[in-house]
Amino acid sequence: MSQKIIERFKQFVAPTYGRFPITLDRGEGAYVWDTDGKRYLDLGGGIAVNCLGHANAEIARALAEQSAKLMHCTNFYHFEGQAQLAEGLAKRLGQGRVFFGNSGAEASEVMFKLARRLGQGEGRFEIITAENSFHGRTMAGISASGQKKLKDGFAPLLEGFAHAPYNDIDAVRSAITPATVAVMIEGIQGEGGIRPASAEYLLGLRALCDERNLLLLWDGVQCGHFRTGSFQSFQAILGDQIGDFLPDAVGMAKALGGGFPMSAVWISEKHADVLGPGTHGSTFGGNPLACAVANKILEVIDRDDLAANARAIGQFFLDKLVRLREKYPTAIRELRGLGLMIGIEMGGRFSSFDNSKPAAVQWVFALHEAGLLTIPAGSSVVRFLPPLNLTQEEAQDGLDLFEQTIQKVIE
Repeated sequence: MSQKIIERFKQFVAPTYGRFPITLDRGEGAYVWDTDGKRYLDLGGGIAVNCLGHANAEIARALAEQSAKLMHCTNFYHFEGQAQLAEGLAKRLGQGRVFFGNSGAEASEVMFKLARRLGQGEGRFEIITAENSFHGRTMAGISASGQKKLKDGFAPLLEGFAHAPYNDIDAVRSAITPATVAVMIEGIQGEGGIRPASAEYLLGLRALCDERNLLLLWDGVQCGHFRTGSFQSFQAILGDQIGDFLPDAVGMAKALGGGFPMSAVWISEKHADVLGPGTHGSTFGGNPLACAVANKILEVIDRDDLAANARAIGQFFLDKLVRLREKYPTAIRELRGLGLMIGIEMGGRFSSFDNSKPAAVQWVFALHEAGLLTIPAGSSVVRFLPPLNLTQEEAQDGLDLFEQTIQKVIE
């Protein structure tokens, strides 16, 4: 059956993804099964999306109950679920308003438009982003992203974006021009290889933006929603140093809907009226089904203290991975990350590998054979982005499969 499905994909589905030869059929918790019956432990989480795992019963019930009442209504009207969700998100950040969309790229678009509309009267429109960043696949998203490979073949790009080295406050200062209106960053560069911002960098950016009257825009699509053990990664990075640090807008998606497509942008109260009626919209954004799921996810995360679990299991992973790095230094070169957002820089020169392909892809293929799903990043990073409710026993199972794969590759 799996080969037939793959052939139908080749015939009818646009080839925009480099797909692995796995045909998934069902999931339960941290595990998935393919159409041939093979079980995999999923430490990729749909790229940080499946925060409560697969086929979560509470999400399923929330969807079923809401679908029997109201599936969709235009945003010309009000309904309780959206108000409840906006309040739940704002209370975790600060006084402000929330716009709802359907994807991370849409969240980025809201922040681009917020910045441009704010600066229009002064002729300011440029946004500084970081080298190696990723802000979505729309034309504005690839223009904003600091990765050349995303832009190839799509010229002319949208003007108004400049890139500065990540974690370098002096480089950002040097990149500011009279046309600059905002700085946009990820707290942890996900597609860029799990590279966290430093506390000094974040505090420096906030001070610089205040000094130069710039917006500080936060892309928390992958690193947000408790992935690092805090609601947003800046809270985890800054810890006791946080003080009154707060971006001017925070983009969210992925884990926000736990597998149901949705995104949100929190906009600080100071700028909440910049995007007024008619300036932006989304037919499906914040629909009743999406809000029912997102509200249930927040309820479960709070009830089961999954932020603490993300911190604990994340530290368990890192402690064990440090030992594996000492044991297999040719295979594991470096470890990075916070909570359940972990990047493992892998070696790539092994006789069992096809060295014409990136090391990250080779390792992910090898891990598939062992029954472990992970996510590649860049040329040599393997990402662990598992459910926030992953147990220590499941984490250890993953580490055992990871070590078994290393032993097989390097032997």
